[in-house]
Amino acid sequence: MIKLDEISLQRGNKFLLEHASAVFHPGQKVALIGANGTGKSSLFQLLLGQLQSDDGTVSIPAQWRIAHMAQEVGTSNRNALDYIIDGDAILRNIEAGIVKAEETEDHKQLALLHEQLDTIDGYNARVRAEQLLQGLGFTIADANKPVNSFSGGWRIRLNLAQALMSPSDLLLLDEPTNHLDLDAELWLEQWLQRFEGSLLLISHDRDFIDSVCSGVVHIEHNKLNSYKGNYSGFERQRAERLAQQQINYEKQLRRKNEIHAFVARFRAQATKAKQAQSRLKELQRMEDIAPAHIESPFNFKFPEPGRFSDPLLNLSHANLGYGDTTITSNVNLSIHPGSRIGLLGANGAGKSTLIKSLAQEVELLSGEMTHGENMKMGYFSQHQLEALDLNASPILHLQRLSPTAREQEIRNFLGGFNFHGDMALETIRNFSGGEKARLALAIVVWQKPNLLLLDEPTNHLDLEMCHALTVALQGFEGAVIVVSHDRHLLRNTVDQFLLIAHGKAEVFDGDLEDYSRWLLEQRKSADKGMKNSGAAENADSKKGQRQQSAELRKKLNPINNAIKKVEQEMAKIDNAIQAIESALGESDLYEESNKEKLQTLLQDQGKLKQEKDQQEDQWFELQEKLEGLQNEASS
Repeated sequence: MIKLDEISLQRGNKFLLEHASAVFHPGQKVALIGANGTGKSSLFQLLLGQLQSDDGTVSIPAQWRIAHMAQEVGTSNRNALDYIIDGDAILRNIEAGIVKAEETEDHKQLALLHEQLDTIDGYNARVRAEQLLQGLGFTIADANKPVNSFSGGWRIRLNLAQALMSPSDLLLLDEPTNHLDLDAELWLEQWLQRFEGSLLLISHDRDFIDSVCSGVVHIEHNKLNSYKGNYSGFERQRAERLAQQQINYEKQLRRKNEIHAFVARFRAQATKAKQAQSRLKELQRMEDIAPAHIESPFNFKFPEPGRFSDPLLNLSHANLGYGDTTITSNVNLSIHPGSRIGLLGANGAGKSTLIKSLAQEVELLSGEMTHGENMKMGYFSQHQLEALDLNASPILHLQRLSPTAREQEIRNFLGGFNFHGDMALETIRNFSGGEKARLALAIVVWQKPNLLLLDEPTNHLDLEMCHALTVALQGFEGAVIVVSHDRHLLRNTVDQFLLIAHGKAEVFDGDLEDYSRWLLEQRKSADKGMKNSGAAENADSKKGQRQQSAELRKKLNPINNAIKKVEQEMAKIDNAIQAIESALGESDLYEESNKEKLQTLLQDQGKLKQEKDQQEDQWFELQEKLEGLQNEASS
């Protein structure tokens, strides 16, 4: 296990950690959370031996292999596949030894090295690397492209793939989902769930943490505070502790009343659509965990937009793309006041193209777009960060938009985004990516839009800022269109989904769980198509193929039946969990007289989630067995 004993880390005159202690057990998957600048990445550097502690001791088993995801954008002429395989240093050393032994005709050494290669599954290294490439959104053709030919975000994905390729007892991942779309994130989530080593994860994506981690270490007041359970469990435990601190009572009550108002308003509007009902449940849950975020430095809301047009924007028979390339065709979309739309689809399918077309950053290839007379658009994307003036302060950015605004009014507004005192007057040249993202969001909010276009708004934000943005969007009275891999943000801010796939943009009738299942089906169909492509049939072999198919069905039927049974059990467990979560949404449950009932419900919820995890593990095992037989039959 890893033991941090009375660790102190200092940067200049500032202590990041002061006599902090924590223990990480083998096989444990832990999320490391805390505000930006509290020392999360520094702790990683400490574990990697790149930093020395100012005090205390760090104990890591000497035999443990540590892998980490590089944050810097690599420059290499090696092709993508070889770059990923380079992550397995042991494999590369054996391969180099084989080359040398062949040159010297050392047959005894050669036999030994080939035995070692077989022991580490080295003969399947290319297959494993190709699986990582495809899982993270690359195409088969990308495998032979040089690393230098990819953009910065895709190179970071290659760094992630290289880290996953590396055999490790401890895997350190710092914001691995920042440059992923939702499809790749869901794949990574499943990969990490199957990972047998220890994982230490830094992430601002609470749903990702919930699905992957069983422990949380919160850096707060220069200490390492350990919590059992995932991020949702951390919120509940922290909320209970802070709720007992009377000094925060009024602030808690005010925040809970705000969220309660969102619940009441939305309940009156909610349809029977699955996504709308899902959002209502999330809203109700936010009331209970509100105290956990009382100490957040972020507290802002969208001003009332003023006048609306209906529709705000209309897209008719539009073809979207670049130059002569059409990415999405015949798009019809009408955006009304109160519309809340999440865009789903694989990376490159056209989500950002649609957002950029609506923002008029990209011209329509054909079709018509009309704006309502009173439409006022607010657009956020990662490109907005690049457009900021590095020589201007946060205050100056807003003063340029509103020359007549009082400085104190601007200061008060920026304080909600944690730009206080001298920081509001400093040039932003040395701001971190998260600070620039906060400023770009502040600029959007300041302009009082009634239509928000948000393209991955949570990238570079910490968990508390993500939570503040989610709460602010709940109170926003205008329309929202959002692209995000952050499922918690999507659940809390959108009522319907638009699926961008196969060159079309169509309403997706379902919620995020339905989308996850749809993705699995798409992947299975794609795998089946790849296996069947190039398989030429001839009359002489048809009888033999029919016999083989019959034999294969005999083998597959028991597995398919087992899969259906597991899926039925998972559905029952989901229903039971939903019933408990509905009960947990009742406010009187948290009164002292219902303490035992609350504890029972929480225990039942925990047991059901464990059962669900076990059923999911069994489902994946059966799927792997099924795919193995199918691969065997097709080879």
